[in-house]
Amino acid sequence: MSSSTSSTMTRLAGIALMATSMLVMPATAMAQEADLKVAMPATTPTAGADITGVITARRGDRMQITADNGTRTIVTLTDATTVESPSGLLGLGRKKYAVTSLVNGLPVTVKTMQNGEILQASRVKFRGGDLKTANMVRNGTAQGFDEQTAATAELRGRMADIDQYNIKGTTSVLFAIGKSKLTEQGKSELCAAATQAEAIDGALLLVTGYTDSTGSDDYNQGLSDNRANRVVNYLQQVCKWKPYRMLTPSGMSESDPVASNADSAGREQNRRVTVSILVSKGLEGL
Repeated sequence: MSSSTSSTMTRLAGIALMATSMLVMPATAMAQEADLKVAMPATTPTAGADITGVITARRGDRMQITADNGTRTIVTLTDATTVESPSGLLGLGRKKYAVTSLVNGLPVTVKTMQNGEILQASRVKFRGGDLKTANMVRNGTAQGFDEQTAATAELRGRMADIDQYNIKGTTSVLFAIGKSKLTEQGKSELCAAATQAEAIDGALLLVTGYTDSTGSDDYNQGLSDNRANRVVNYLQQVCKWKPYRMLTPSGMSESDPVASNADSAGREQNRRVTVSILVSKGLEGL
């Protein structure tokens, strides 16, 4: 065999080997890529359950919701979480809030998404009046106790360093224009609230009076105080609620309207006293 023929055959063999390598290498790369896809699967969030309860703990982006039956659920807040409450005369509008408004003691309803093992909050809803009450309690206002019985001292000792409460329920009773007299329906609702609170261990009642926008500031302040005090007296004298389980009542004049004061229907809703059932966060072992 001539040297030129041998050289040609060597070149042909080299070309064939390169072609074979080009066919094998892409297959190997594809196999490695497939392995990576298996190792890092993509997670698609799915719709989770709606959760209703009270915020009982916040830490970083996580929030604990405690339902009425005591069930506790941890949800994660994300950049996509929306926080809102109804607004407008009929509550058909939506007012947006920052995530920082989600404080302990606030009753909420949370729409969730299940993302692997993480339950994410896509939307959090609450009532504006509940937020005001939760903030008032959280900031330490209206937390005095009546000095009427020996049991007050014991209760004060148990709660000396407690400054946060969970709101277990709120009842509102309405009043006529310029009046602080309770209606028969209001009386019935107050005793029903006291009965509900009596079934909750360690419950306290917080009474807050309001007016509509009619009248001067001084007049409305006095009227809201009178309404709150009238409710407190009825709860204690008729519904038999113990004085030492009552937080100091307060009149809030025309602040925090639940409806528009531009028409009579809205003003009627604003002439109210709210009775909130509170349980100390410490007493629930949080």
